[in-house]
Parts: sequence; C-alpha cells; structure tokens
Amino acid sequence: MTIRTTNGRGRIFDNVLETVGDTPVIRINRIAPETVTAYVKFEAFNPAGSVKDRLALNIIEAAERSGALKPGQTVVEATSGNTGIGLAMVCAAKGYPLVCVMADSFSVERRKLMRFLGAKVVLTPRALKAYGMMEKLQELVKEHGWFNAAQFETQANADIHEHTTAREIVGDFGGKAPDYFVTGYGTGGTFTGVSRVLRRDWPETRIILTEPTDAPLIGSGIPQERNPDHTPSAGHPAWSPHPIQGWTPDIIPHVLQEGLDKGFYDELLPVAGADGIAWSKRLAAEEGIFTGISGGSTFAIGMEVAKTAPAGSSILIMLPDTGERYLSTPLFDDIEEEMTADEVAISKSTPGGQF
Repeated sequence: MTIRTTNGRGRIFDNVLETVGDTPVIRINRIAPETVTAYVKFEAFNPAGSVKDRLALNIIEAAERSGALKPGQTVVEATSGNTGIGLAMVCAAKGYPLVCVMADSFSVERRKLMRFLGAKVVLTPRALKAYGMMEKLQELVKEHGWFNAAQFETQANADIHEHTTAREIVGDFGGKAPDYFVTGYGTGGTFTGVSRVLRRDWPETRIILTEPTDAPLIGSGIPQERNPDHTPSAGHPAWSPHPIQGWTPDIIPHVLQEGLDKGFYDELLPVAGADGIAWSKRLAAEEGIFTGISGGSTFAIGMEVAKTAPAGSSILIMLPDTGERYLSTPLFDDIEEEMTADEVAISKSTPGGQF
C-alpha cells in the first residue's frame, strides 16, 4: 500500500492573512445521486473558518489603500458572527482595535471567538433584528468617528469574490464549466462577485440562488427601502426568524442588490431550515465534511437541483463555514454530551475503564 505523502506549499507565509483564499473544491462521493457529479467549495479552509475572511481582508486593505482607514483607528461592524470573526483576525494581525455589534440571538461561540481574537462585542436585543444592529453601528460611528467596515454596502465585498473566489473556481475546473452553481446569501458578496465572472466567462452555467422559506425577501418581490447612502431605511417586511445563521438578514443588502438588478441568477429556490440541518448532518456523518446550517441549506438545494438535472450534470455548491460556529444551535440539539446507550454497551463489553 502506498502511504500518502505531502510536500508543503512551496513557500513560507509572512503572516496569517496571506493564507486567505485558495479553498478546495471537493467531490461528493456518497450522498449525491449517481446521475450527477456534485462538488462543494469548502470555505472552512480559510484561516478563521469562513468565506467572510475574504471580504474582511479586502475591506481593510481597500480602506488602507484609499486612506479611509487611519493607522490605529478603531474598526466597527454589524455582524451575525463570521464577518466579525474574520475582521477580528485581520485587525489582530494588522493592529487595529475592533468593535463588533451583534444581536444576542446568534450563537454564543461566535461572540466568544471574536473576543478571543481581541475584539469588543456589543450585543443588541434580538427583537431589533439585523436592522437594529445596523442602527447601533451608525450611532457608534457618529459618536466615536470609527471606521465603518460596511460589509452590506461596500464595493470591496463583491470585488474580492470576483478576483479570488471566482478565479479559483475557473482555475480548479480547468476551463470546463460546472452546469450549476448554487449559493445562498448573507451580504450577497459571494453571489454577486462570483456571478460577475460566471455570466462573463461561463454563461452556460445556471446560477441557483437560495433563501430561507421563512424569510423570502427576494421571493416576495418587495423592494428594500434605502437611504441615499444605500443603507437600509427599514427592515424588510417579508423577514421572519429562521435558523440559518449568517444567511438572509432582515434587509436586502446593497451588495446583493447589484446581482438582483443585473439578473445574475437563473432560479430562486427557498429552503427550510430543518432541511439545512439534516443535510449538514449527512455531510458530516457520510462525507466527513463539517459545515454549518448555511452550508447544509445550500447543499439541500444542490440536491434538489440534482433531482431534475440532466444525467451527467455537474453541480458546484458553496459551503460558507465550519460547523464549529453552531455548537449551541439546533444543529447540535440531539448530540449527546454523555455516553449514549450504544456507547455504554461498547464500554461494558470489556472490563476496564468503567464508571
């Protein structure tokens, strides 16, 4: 038997930020229908564990280049967690103080990770939803003169996905386009940035966008009310609570709006949170791929697409983050802390180590 060997990356990295991007595309071998070939682009391989590491790095570096961010200036952002964690990593590496505003409905481990990376976390009541986080953000910017990362509005968000995520996909597929590209949205940066390239270089690829069944913002057809600076002036009326953390806040972000206005998706498919949880569990238990509810939800839609896709089709599905962001969420509700009955039986099958 040949033993697996590795040879390193052929370079030494000067800092952790140089490791952002170049995440792998992985074939699904056991749980996809045999009639299609399914792949996932697994963003948990980013150094802070999610796709948001990309935009966090580009927001800061674009602001440094333009002079909008001054040395030592405090950065502030409203976040459901992953952007805040990514920004905390970037700001720690570059020496900027960071304040994150987050509704208290998001998982406890997210706020702990941000604080562990040196950020301050200001919590807002969950009843105020994402719009309430953004109102608090604007108050803090006005009061303290901090730099607003503005993930929902900044051009730096979609731009980084156009120049990294999309280029990686094109390179990894070797010029042969996948038949389908499936993604959800939080800020809309991944969808908009990748779709710019797919529409230009691979117009034959069908782009499938998904959102929660309980929060059909795009599906409602109701436009987002906005201020002149593109920030939302109100929460979206079609939103209701859903378990897919990181997806679909109670606004249609300006970054997402570009993709909607330009017709970047071919089909919009809603997904139930329960389906996302179920497919996340299957990815872990049957493929060894550990992603969160958002990844499971995107994968659920990929499997729906597979049901009607022509035989031989290829489907690329975005997985935004690692499942470790969800330990205190419904994703882990039925995972025992103590030994199960089966585990007790295994323990008792030999005499040692008994309680």
